[in-house]
Amino acid sequence: MGYSIKLPTENRTLETYELKGTPSAFSSSGGFSSRTAYSAAHVVADPLSSSHPVLGGDIDWERTLHYRRHLWSLGFGVAEAMDTAQRGMGLTWESAQELIKQSSVEAKRAGGLIASGAGTDHLDLSVEHSLDDIVRAYAEQCEFVESQDSGIILMASRALAKSAKRPEDYLQVYSQILGQTARPVILHWLGPMFDPALQGYWGEEDYDRAMDICLDMIHKNEAKVDGIKISLLDKDKEIKMRRLLPESVRMYTGDDFNYPELIAGDEQGYSHALLGIFDAIAPAAAHALRALDHQDLETYKRVLEPTVELSRHIFQTPTYAYKTGIVFMAYLNGHQSHFKMIGGAEGTRSIQHLTKLFKLMDEADLIQDQELAIKRMDNVLKLAGIEQEVHA
Repeated sequence: MGYSIKLPTENRTLETYELKGTPSAFSSSGGFSSRTAYSAAHVVADPLSSSHPVLGGDIDWERTLHYRRHLWSLGFGVAEAMDTAQRGMGLTWESAQELIKQSSVEAKRAGGLIASGAGTDHLDLSVEHSLDDIVRAYAEQCEFVESQDSGIILMASRALAKSAKRPEDYLQVYSQILGQTARPVILHWLGPMFDPALQGYWGEEDYDRAMDICLDMIHKNEAKVDGIKISLLDKDKEIKMRRLLPESVRMYTGDDFNYPELIAGDEQGYSHALLGIFDAIAPAAAHALRALDHQDLETYKRVLEPTVELSRHIFQTPTYAYKTGIVFMAYLNGHQSHFKMIGGAEGTRSIQHLTKLFKLMDEADLIQDQELAIKRMDNVLKLAGIEQEVHA
């Protein structure tokens, strides 16, 4: 008999759920080469910190860095200090600096790829800023990231979205910043579903016009752009833009709804990846990407297909709360000893949401230790007043 647990249903009753997944279904060694894939990594909060959670809280550096070593061991690059790490939503620029510094040191030791977010989040958003101030803010963060020998992911700027009056303002700011960086950067177009403050980015509400402005900027600065990550959750928009990029510029999918199809590509090209969901499904994603190296599309699709429903569940509206599901999975799989987040963000999803996520993890073979996961799911349920007996 396998492991089982009583889980709440939508009509407020309990039902017995028997786990059916296969732990350790995926190979855990060797990298992959046909795609460049970054995982945007989460941070582990320090549960014993005396800092006020609402004001952010502190980071457990040991466990946070341990998880990055786990990602590097599977072949992923680490996209550091991004929204998955609660950047701008609990993680301050001061904390991000320390995170980038420590992760860059670990990347060198592991021989792993790292690129870190540089933005303008240290600016006061209660006022508008001049374009020169925004350029200086970007430059300050870019200089710090490069000083740590990390690649740059040029994050979308809330301050620029607030202060820009026309599309040309975006072109001016981005062109100035790209002219100052030492190496090509990865641009990040983050949609308002992830951050409502970025509505109308590039100075246009209409996507096609916004894309034209972004593409114009990329073509004018091609030598300084490694690629662009777009997080718009619309595969057709990504494919359209991918086909219009200069040949030297990569598309990094940020589409946590349609990533298998976009990474596999079509007769006209494919996307690389820079995904938050890879934090949660890393073993499966690495296994699938190794299969893609050998043109084994059958295995690639078989492994990733069940992760899509899981990802769409994690990223459901409100999308910016997806970090809770990422950390929940890390907790169930033993990568951290608690389900606490900076800013108290563990409370942004319902017990019903987490219950369904538990089932989807099992169906995708992403529960690595069934006994441990059941014990920890039971801990979460008890906080919701659900008492039960767990048995094997």
